[in-house]
Amino acid sequence: MRVHLQALGCRLNEAELEAWARDFRARGIELAPDAGAADLVVVNTCAVTKESVRKSRNLIRRAQRDNPQARLIMSGCYAALSPQQAADELGVDLVVSNQEKDRLVEIAARELQLPLMPHGATEPGESALLARGRQRAFIKVQDGCRYRCSYCVVTLARGEERSRPITEIVDEINSLHTGGVEEVVLAGVHLGGYGSDQGNSLYNLVSEVLANTEVPRIRLGSLEPWDLPDRFWELFDNPRLMPHLHLPMQSGADSVLRRMSRRCRSGEFLQLVESGRRRVPDLVVTTDIIVGFPGETGEEWQQTLEFVDQAGFGHIHIFAFSPREGTKAATLPLPVERALKRERSEQLHLLAGQHRRKVMQRFVGREFEVLLEGRRETDPDGQACWSGYTPNYLRVRVAANGQDLSGRRVRVLLQGIAPDGSVLQGRVLALSPP
Repeated sequence: MRVHLQALGCRLNEAELEAWARDFRARGIELAPDAGAADLVVVNTCAVTKESVRKSRNLIRRAQRDNPQARLIMSGCYAALSPQQAADELGVDLVVSNQEKDRLVEIAARELQLPLMPHGATEPGESALLARGRQRAFIKVQDGCRYRCSYCVVTLARGEERSRPITEIVDEINSLHTGGVEEVVLAGVHLGGYGSDQGNSLYNLVSEVLANTEVPRIRLGSLEPWDLPDRFWELFDNPRLMPHLHLPMQSGADSVLRRMSRRCRSGEFLQLVESGRRRVPDLVVTTDIIVGFPGETGEEWQQTLEFVDQAGFGHIHIFAFSPREGTKAATLPLPVERALKRERSEQLHLLAGQHRRKVMQRFVGREFEVLLEGRRETDPDGQACWSGYTPNYLRVRVAANGQDLSGRRVRVLLQGIAPDGSVLQGRVLALSPP
């Protein structure tokens, strides 16, 4: 039997997909490269915006169209918010709630009576992750969120905070590293709240992962800026913790942040980033910005642009506000017109690109270890190349030169920025040990 897995949305959805892949393989079910080759299709849906819901529904319909004989399982935030509608309208065979998704494979085996091979029949130690051509693994360390930002539907879909035991996380990372994974990303809905339900903390988790694993590269997923624990910057003294943070700000105007029910103000954020850069010299910070939040005035938008100018982000994920039923923001007055949202988004994209180039330019002439992705690409000139990321999450492209560098760590000299400003260009100096 073969299963095809697909996810939309956040890194946590990707981490859950990786866990399901391992669980299915442990039960003797192979992974299929596409829905057409599968007996079972699992879709981890997203509902953070209306566009995410639309894409989730289209993904399910496409899977049905490509393979009407395959059985279909749906989980994730769209499935959690509208389970009956999803089941009735889309004709899925099984909806697994977010609260039960850690047991999705077990539930699927029981409810759909999947034909499973005994555990001993599977190949010992084989990594489902590597079977999918991956060298980076997303590790789900917690779920749920205690906060209620006024625009966020994810907290409604994910429920209360639940953390995994540190020993379980360490064991998973060690197993993945044994299978060849070079980098792990610790992910959660509210990563900074890790351990709140266990009397533990994110600081302890990262410390234990650094002390009890040997995976070369460890990253942190999205962190709320008010959540950084005491002595946080000390953790980066270990070079295996990558000097990149994604700190979602959402707006640079304090009045908008209050309407969003956010717990950080623009001045506090800038002080936090400055202290991080002093303590971790190569630190790169990325963020999220919501454009067109209800009531956003021209003055507030200008404050956001000035904030972005001061912060100097390496990258900005830009979202046009999308009202989600059940959230406070959906009831707020003075919605921003679509045309104005588009105009402001274009303005922010232009500014973000300028700052991305400035950040990349700082590192031209430096040498960094780059973890190359597991697939060969072609650059705009048609030349074969590989691409990957520096420790501080700058994308780099290097010439293939006939070498198979799939998933390898390589020492690279950063020589310049590509003409389109999207990536750094580099030259391979040496290969790290496999």
